[in-house]
Amino acid sequence: LQWVNGVQVAEHEGGHLPFEADISSVVQGSAGAPCRITVAINNTLTPHTLPPGSIQFMNDASKYPKNYFVQNIKFDFFNYAGIHRPVVLYTTPSVYIDDITVTTTSSENVAMVQYQVSVVGSALYSLSLSLRDQEGKVVATGEGSAGELKVLDPNLWWPYLMHENPGYRYSLEVQLQAQVNGAQLEDVYTLPVGIRTVHVTSTQFLINGKPFYFHGVNKHEDADIRGKGLDWPLVMKDFNLLRWLGANSFRTSHYPYAEEIMDLCDAYGIVVIDECPGVGIKTAESFGNKSLQHHLAVMEELVRRDKNRPSVVMWSVANEPASHLSPAAYYFKTVVAHTKALDPTRPVTFVTDVNYALDLGAPYVDVICVNSYFSWYHDPGHLEVIPLQLMTQFENWYKTYQKPIIQSEYGAESVPGLHSDPPLMFTEEYQKALLREYHSVFDKKRKEYVIGELIWNFADFMTNQGTTRVLGNKKGIFTRQRQPKSAAFVLKERYWKIANESSCLPPITKSHIHFL
Repeated sequence: LQWVNGVQVAEHEGGHLPFEADISSVVQGSAGAPCRITVAINNTLTPHTLPPGSIQFMNDASKYPKNYFVQNIKFDFFNYAGIHRPVVLYTTPSVYIDDITVTTTSSENVAMVQYQVSVVGSALYSLSLSLRDQEGKVVATGEGSAGELKVLDPNLWWPYLMHENPGYRYSLEVQLQAQVNGAQLEDVYTLPVGIRTVHVTSTQFLINGKPFYFHGVNKHEDADIRGKGLDWPLVMKDFNLLRWLGANSFRTSHYPYAEEIMDLCDAYGIVVIDECPGVGIKTAESFGNKSLQHHLAVMEELVRRDKNRPSVVMWSVANEPASHLSPAAYYFKTVVAHTKALDPTRPVTFVTDVNYALDLGAPYVDVICVNSYFSWYHDPGHLEVIPLQLMTQFENWYKTYQKPIIQSEYGAESVPGLHSDPPLMFTEEYQKALLREYHSVFDKKRKEYVIGELIWNFADFMTNQGTTRVLGNKKGIFTRQRQPKSAAFVLKERYWKIANESSCLPPITKSHIHFL
């Protein structure tokens, strides 16, 4: 809820995504006088929010004070509250550019940039567009609210380590001219545009027509001191570590990340699986119509925000839902179809930990994303079972659906500085050994239909308190303070090796990479 000078101007359900309110009528006539902006935020989770949760009242007066309650959640990260990202006050002319949608296609020597511009405030206006390269040279021009720009010999947007110049973006400048009551109004907006295509086959994920293998991480917006709050030095540290690691991708587990982070992904060529806050959907009640309608609205907000980002190559509509429950079939059929209608240019997935034979949502996704923790949550301590169980997992999923597969989570916890030979659980040696067992299977199956591996997790992160969590989740390959554990070096060696094998460039080493 938001108020300006005591007048309510906005109400919005859901976190992680931007919303705005026109406050012109509230502040007009108060030039020079201070304005009070009041915001009330509630992080209570119910069965119908995303993520869902429940409030449990403790009624035993012999154990709890009167009206004592706790917030129950079904996800393993801390439920922060507050304003974590910038709040901006801005002005526009009375007639202004409200939204731009850009899609791109390319052939060998020609790219087409399709655009659609929406204008608010008047139906009488003119639009002119110019597309500039990174040197400022105009390479294409257009007019009107919808059309197509032709770019000769385009510089494509390529992922990090897939091209010597990753993350190339043009600038699309849109100029609006309008007349209102005899006055000439102008509005200008410049949108970064990356020219790239995405296509999925039964065995491959293609970016610009070339096979792309996800070797990356899952992350969290989480660190000491600021918690989930946007912290520029931390963001830059994380991107330098991603590039040091040789990671070309990450998933925004388990919610949309700050726009500033997404901007850097576009600029550096880090590929993103963009996930909504659909985590912890574990009960039949959370698959009901009320939840579904909210989920559809959240996907609309997410697509509107990130639709023009070249780094975003796939939408994820949920993480580890109870997709074996009977309502899940209609629920995910609807959410996936809605997302595809909003954006027909990108594949859609959700991340599952349900058995392949029981998952009712998997028929509707384009890419199978599977989480598994063999020899951690299953057969703990038994590293020797990983090859058989992981191989069986991949073969069962592919035989059933004939769709490419990403290992979207795997890993083990390690307490930094805890060592053991032979490797025992929670030591750095065990985490390394577990990763290597997974990698041996990945290397066999990536020659067939496995198109990616994303470690859980990039860094240790805070969770609810519990008997299995010692100051949070310790599955990071970096500590919460971003110091490397032994597993980080195992992953670094692997990712650079994969990059060198799949690149058409000369052998890549760290010395070739310019760190800002």
